[in-house]
Amino acid sequence: MAERVALVTGSLAEPRIRRIAGEIADARLDPVVVNVGVKVAALMTAEIVERRLKLPEGTDRVLMPGRFRGDLDRLATHFGLPFARGPEEAADIPDYFGKGRARPAALDRQDVLLFAEIVDATRLSVAELLDRARFLKGEGADVIDLGALPDSPFPHLEEAIAALKAEGFRVSVDSFDPQELRRATRAGADYLLSLNETNLAIAEEGDAVPVLVPAQAGDLSSLVRAVEMCEAMGRPFLADPILDPIHLGFTASLLRYAELRRLKPDIAILMGIGNVTELTDADTTGMNALLMGIISELRLNAVLAVQVSPHCRTAVREFDRARREFFAAREAGALPQGFGGGLMALRDRRPVTTSPQEVERLAATVADRNFRIEVTELGIHAYNRDGHHVAADPFDLFPHLKVEDDGAHAFYLGVETARAEIAYRLGKRYAQDEPLKWGVAGETGGSADEAHRLTFKQAGSTLSPAKKGEST
Repeated sequence: MAERVALVTGSLAEPRIRRIAGEIADARLDPVVVNVGVKVAALMTAEIVERRLKLPEGTDRVLMPGRFRGDLDRLATHFGLPFARGPEEAADIPDYFGKGRARPAALDRQDVLLFAEIVDATRLSVAELLDRARFLKGEGADVIDLGALPDSPFPHLEEAIAALKAEGFRVSVDSFDPQELRRATRAGADYLLSLNETNLAIAEEGDAVPVLVPAQAGDLSSLVRAVEMCEAMGRPFLADPILDPIHLGFTASLLRYAELRRLKPDIAILMGIGNVTELTDADTTGMNALLMGIISELRLNAVLAVQVSPHCRTAVREFDRARREFFAAREAGALPQGFGGGLMALRDRRPVTTSPQEVERLAATVADRNFRIEVTELGIHAYNRDGHHVAADPFDLFPHLKVEDDGAHAFYLGVETARAEIAYRLGKRYAQDEPLKWGVAGETGGSADEAHRLTFKQAGSTLSPAKKGEST
């Protein structure tokens, strides 16, 4: 028999939920829409649900709106049935039941070692290096790469390596100076960037794993010889044909990676991506996704990421997400779609959740002064009992809102309509009273975003009920 799931909703969203329920019903799923007799079900308390909810006979489980914040365990005990929160947007209900894209796989696995370079390590104190290393590890880095600058002494190299190792970091040292590389491996560095066939003897002075590069730019034969020297010695290594910037050999360098993998199908290969991400004026989420696609297809084993330029400030975090999403997709034998969308920073695959006709119908039912803000392909909708207005520019909406004498309310509506405009112009998902989602590029570890959000909510709580916006 089909599982009967009660989809709890309010009167404003009921027509939309009924349409969706009809679309997802099949021999295994019997969704039944239950209107609890309020306008917005998400705003109810558990106590209200206990009083008002009448479940159809044969209900197997209950799905509450995604923004419902009541106690689900209390409701499950009261009704004797499982209760769960659904997605925050009604348009995502089919996905929730597996009727749309496959639900995202767990992203706890990956197979690419991530090096993160501190490019100005010689200029930073040991304490500053530790702070930077902790930050990069939090962004997803597996190995902290100390970048030595030409003609910049590194007298505290040994001290820096010791301090990092004491805190459990894996450390690589990146230098053109053979003496610095010798000091690094003697001091206990885990990796040396970079050695070639002419100076490979440095690797014999310690246990650090060498990262091999061509002796001359673009000389793949030289790199292969260095690889075979390490193989003859029985030493572990990483090989890097070197990724060149766009218009300066980029495509040819990609071919070298493919050729090296063909010649040496079992060796460990590293790709340094900074020459592309740092030297291209484009958003790094897309570049990291494409580069990760190449790495995934060629089964490369490590990447060196850099985040120096302001537009690359989340490059390490983005690549960490890319390696996890692409690993999950490859394991599933699937395209890299529907695995979390962490690299969808500026666009959403399904930005619009409501049609203009649905908004028009909802607007006709509103009987209070609270403004609702929504986005459709026509633009930004702002409506309450006094009218329904649509515009692409918030400035065109302002004369209709009648909030010139109410600074707090004007500020609230200004923030919401500005968010709505950004979503409309970029093609992002907008939900009133919720921040726009920027994928992994917008994450800050929680502290900054949460602080701003808490401050805004506290300010909003001072608005009178007749003025503060509601989510529908």
